[in-house]
Amino acid sequence: MSGRRDKRWVVQEGDGATVGAIVAKAAPGDASAIAEGRVFVGKRRALDAAEPVSAGDDVTIADASRTEAPAVRVLKRGKGWFAVDKPAGIATIPDHGGASNALLPLAARAVGLDAARLHATSRLDREVSGVVVFATTTDAAARLKQARDEHAYVRRYLALAAHAPSADEGTWDARIGRAKDARRREVNGREATDARTNYAVVARAGEVALLALTPITGRTHQLRVHAAHAGAPLLGDRVYGGPTRWTLASGKVLALGRIYLHAARVTIEGVAIDAPVPEEMRATWGALGGDVGAWDEALARPIRAK
Repeated sequence: MSGRRDKRWVVQEGDGATVGAIVAKAAPGDASAIAEGRVFVGKRRALDAAEPVSAGDDVTIADASRTEAPAVRVLKRGKGWFAVDKPAGIATIPDHGGASNALLPLAARAVGLDAARLHATSRLDREVSGVVVFATTTDAAARLKQARDEHAYVRRYLALAAHAPSADEGTWDARIGRAKDARRREVNGREATDARTNYAVVARAGEVALLALTPITGRTHQLRVHAAHAGAPLLGDRVYGGPTRWTLASGKVLALGRIYLHAARVTIEGVAIDAPVPEEMRATWGALGGDVGAWDEALARPIRAK
């Protein structure tokens, strides 16, 4: 990527036996790289300087972004967990493309904890916003995993789709697997597994539909794939056929710079955690002529599974 100065080091005999030793050689002025999640051994993110390396290992130290890190707001705290409001445009977990400003280290900084102690109990795609819950203890991570397995970890997403699906309410249950491009998923792709999403069309503004979505399973890109398969690709989701520009009746063209999908509420252990709908989503809906009160309806509306 232009402007990036990632550092790559192929481990040789005598370079050192740990990640910390290699980082000290490859990037001696970047002491915070491991703590910020910017160090990778192959495709695996290194979390501890003491992790072993072997001759031939490919170590990458991703360049720290020079842009100001976005603010991350803590929404609520519980027993061994806390929830934050993830902005669109950053990865949940550090990767090669967005290490220093990923949500994990930013959330750790917001609560004054070591990033290595945090476990994301769910993940949002880079261009998706909303509630993300981090466990801070192994006990909490186990409890929340069990809650997910038992469907007691309830999520409500709000989305703007380019078209409404054929039925106003129901369940999408197409199986989802891998596409040829490893970064994508598709209905009935390789190694497909069961996937289930309850949905409702809450309001319309011309062709655009405001959807309330509750995933029952948690497959990668599940809501985006299911919506596209139902003929309702999400605004801004170029990967799955969603438009990135929208022309209003006035002739004005709206640039859709993110995926219009927001994790508005997560309910765990009897606690409801809400993240307000981002202004860009509200503004686009308003420009389309959508009813401002529809957002509250979409958050509260029960969805009858079919």
